[in-house]
Amino acid sequence: MLELAILGLLGEQELHGYEIRKRLREELGFFSPVSFGSLYPALSRLERSGAVVSAEEPGDSAPASPMTGSLSGERAALRARRSAGGRGRRGRKVYRITAEGQRQFAALLDGNERDTGADDARSFGLRLAFARYLPPAARLRLLERRRAQLVQRLDEVRQATVTGRRALDPYARSVVEHAAESTERDISWLDRLIAAERGPSAPTTSGGVPGAGHTSLAPAGEVTPDLEGSLINVNTEGSNR
Repeated sequence: MLELAILGLLGEQELHGYEIRKRLREELGFFSPVSFGSLYPALSRLERSGAVVSAEEPGDSAPASPMTGSLSGERAALRARRSAGGRGRRGRKVYRITAEGQRQFAALLDGNERDTGADDARSFGLRLAFARYLPPAARLRLLERRRAQLVQRLDEVRQATVTGRRALDPYARSVVEHAAESTERDISWLDRLIAAERGPSAPTTSGGVPGAGHTSLAPAGEVTPDLEGSLINVNTEGSNR
């Protein structure tokens, strides 16, 4: 899932590792605790798979000293340059998505019913955050899969409430009832998103992939007002726990 987020961000623009971490934490709240110890191994995996490439930007360096004509003076200048070079800022790596990375991003973003982790709350929220790059049918499929999952969970919670009503004390029962109410709200929210997708004003897209043909992201379609503001920090299960 971290790879999906990285590729989505790099599809919008080239970024340094620090900038990737900053945007993961600030724009995609799912990764607020992400550390460089997790980020750089993920970037290395993406590099090895050909999904991203990196280039090191030049760091600060000391200006060359003019030749003095004196052996002792030139030795002193060489020592100064070596010392300055040791203190200079090391060049930073900038990462860029490749055509292979665009392909991997599209595959990770679409997911399917066989992907057992595709519909958990965090994975669903992350996919929804980048859903503007999915074709309309895939966006609708993503929303409907999640809705079906929540409807099933709501039925299970209701059945547990009925069968265990006598065994539950008022406090435990209130927790179960709160979980059911939260799931009902999530289903209503998904119903609005699905209606927006099916309606005449639903965003249209050709299913473009970020960075296709260049390194900047080209959104495939505008987000409707019903969708806007609901894409980041989605956690439809958090309120149930």
